Parts: sequence; structure tokens; C-alpha cells
Amino acid sequence: MEPGSTTTVDVDDIRAAAAVVTPVVKHTPVVASVSLSDSCGGDVVLKAENLQVTGAFKIRGATNKLAALKRDGHVTGVTAASAGNHALALASAARAAGVPCEIFVPIGAPVTKIEAAESFGASIHEVAATLEEAFAAAVERAQSAGYALCHPFDDPAVIAGQGTLGLELLDDVADLTTVVVPLGGGGLAAGVAIALKSHLPHVRIVGVQATACAPYAGSEAAAGPIPTLADGIAVKHPGLVTGPLVERWLDDVVTVDEESIADAMVLLMERAKLYVEGAGAVGVAALLSGAVEPAEQGATCVVLSGGNVDLGVVPGLIRRHETEAGRRLVVFATIDDRPGGLAKLLSVFGAAGANLIAVEHLREGVNLHVRETEVHCTFEVRGPNHSDAIITAARKAGYRSLRVDSPTSTERLT
Repeated sequence: MEPGSTTTVDVDDIRAAAAVVTPVVKHTPVVASVSLSDSCGGDVVLKAENLQVTGAFKIRGATNKLAALKRDGHVTGVTAASAGNHALALASAARAAGVPCEIFVPIGAPVTKIEAAESFGASIHEVAATLEEAFAAAVERAQSAGYALCHPFDDPAVIAGQGTLGLELLDDVADLTTVVVPLGGGGLAAGVAIALKSHLPHVRIVGVQATACAPYAGSEAAAGPIPTLADGIAVKHPGLVTGPLVERWLDDVVTVDEESIADAMVLLMERAKLYVEGAGAVGVAALLSGAVEPAEQGATCVVLSGGNVDLGVVPGLIRRHETEAGRRLVVFATIDDRPGGLAKLLSVFGAAGANLIAVEHLREGVNLHVRETEVHCTFEVRGPNHSDAIITAARKAGYRSLRVDSPTSTERLT
């Protein structure tokens, strides 16, 4: 497709795609979110596409693309560039179609997604620093091997496949007023918007991008890899097909920062019991941060586009959340450097209900008596009020040199 391409997608294409993908993909549930409805106002529901067959919406477009290729003739194999979810979806669709699949990914792409794609029989090649460079490698492979190049978003068959999610919303959400959808390359957002607005022109469609990479919001992405929790939507340039569709069919595009994405991921785990990756959680982040206001009348549906979370990210999310919520207390204390000195300190904190997570002795670079040591302790506590009560109890027990580092404690070290 050349610049200025007039290739487009309409609701008839999406209906035709539905006939293809419905036997393969899961009709994912729409679940009410009491916590979001209470905290943000309005009637908020979640389209749990993270529960999809391959853990993300991409299977819809990949299945429709493989079907289109087979209709057009013999397929020797398929190839693509992807940071994860498209790779997994194409690998699954290719295995079902009985054709080889080779995926080119940036170095450092999420291990969870790569291993899942390999489990479906795809050959994975980590070849470059950026997705753009991986795409160039996929183009070269397609030309040399005679494989079909399957673009992750800038393809009418892929867009139509993603749009089948919008048809499900028409069936499942009564009084639909607003839809908040992750926006990366634009295939999902454009497809959903076309499907919905072709039937319900009044429905407001809002695309959400990560601030770190937001070309549809007018932000030029920096060169090189994009450090973001929402790696699945870190696409630096609008597509030749999707760009005009997003501009025509979406009502608004907003951005959310990394802190909001992290908060959304944890809230979904803690309150909704849903495991959602950063790219899939940006819609919830937009509500939590106030970037999007829920509809005053009717339902606001947030699309959770994927759940393939890199497991290495989760401990950091939990630590951050526990700290922000005041459930971690960090204390520096000077104690006797003799047997029993540490046990005495910990017994005071334990009696006050603090659970020790980590402890470290600090003897170097600290102004101490030769028979003293400083310890750096991290405790699990119930909240800010509990932290303050523990510190009061410790000072009454004689530990007057305590220094506290906690973002919520009134005793916070400055």
C-alpha cells in the first residue's frame, strides 16, 4: 500500500469476518465493575478480551487474515513482526491453517509472549532493537521465502477481524454510550468504531495511548525502543490504512502515563480479579486518571485488550502498589552490635503487628559507636495509621533514633 492509499473497511467486511472468526475465537464476557463505577461515576463495564483464546484480541484479525489468504490461493507460509500478541495470534491461526509461521521480534520482547508463540509452532527470530527494524526483517524474509507478510494492524482483513469485537458489544451491552479502547496501530480501535458507529452513530469512541508513545495524540516518539508498560501499543506511526480510519471514526484520543497504567493493572488484579497487561489496561488508566469521564447516562465499556503479562513485571507492580497504599514501612534504626540486638528490635516491631520482609546491616559510612550497627528494615503493615502506631511503640521501647522512609507515614524521613 502506498502513501495516500484509499483502502478502507466497512461494516459489511466486519460482518463477513464474523462468519469466519466466530467458530474459532471466544465470545469474551462483559463484566460489571463496581469499583470503577463507584470511584469514577457512571455505569462502567469491562470487555474481558484478556480471556481470549490466545490472551488477546489479535486472534480475531489473524484468523480473518489467514482465511483471506487461503481464499486467494495457496499459502506457503506467513511471517510478521510483532512485540508479542500478534505473534501469538498469527502462530495460532497458522497452526490451525497448517502453514509455517516465522515471527521477527525486537530484542527484549516479553518472554511470556515469545514462549507462547513458540508453543504454537512458530519460529521466533529476535533480530533488532525496534519493532520497525523487526518489520524490515520480516519483509525481507517474506520476499526471499515467498511467504505472505501479515501486518499486525495495517491490513483491511486484520481490521475487519478486530471489528468483530464491536459486534459482540452490540449484542452484549444495553444502552451503550461510550467505549474506551486501547490505541496502538489502530486496527482494534478502527474496527470497533466502524462496527459500533455503523449501527449506533451516537456511541462515543475514545482511543487511549501511552504517553511514552502517542502518535495519534500528536506526540512524536523518541528514536529507539520505547520503555513502557504498554509495549503492546507502542507503535510509533499511524498506519496508511488505519490512520485515516482512526481520524474518521474515533471521537477522541487521550494519553495516560506509566504510573496510571501501573495503578490500573493492579486495580484490575486486586478488585476485578482480572490479569491484564499494560496495553490492555490503558482504558482503565484513562478512567482512573480522569483523562476520560464515564458517560452520565448509559454504559461506558472499557476494552481490556489483552492479558499476556510479562511475569517479571508483576513483583514490581505489587511492591509499588503496596508502598503507595502505605502497606510497606521502611525503618533505619541504630542497635547494639551484640548478640540479641537485632532480635530485641524485631520483637518490638513484631509485637506491634509488623511483618519483617527484609533486613540489612549498615556498618560502613555511618557515624556509629564501635559496638553499634545500623539496620535497614522493611516491614509489611496494614496501612499508614498502623505504621505510625508501630513507630510510637518502638520509641516508647527506647528506640529513639528511628528514621522512617514511607510515602504515607506522618513520620516520613525528609
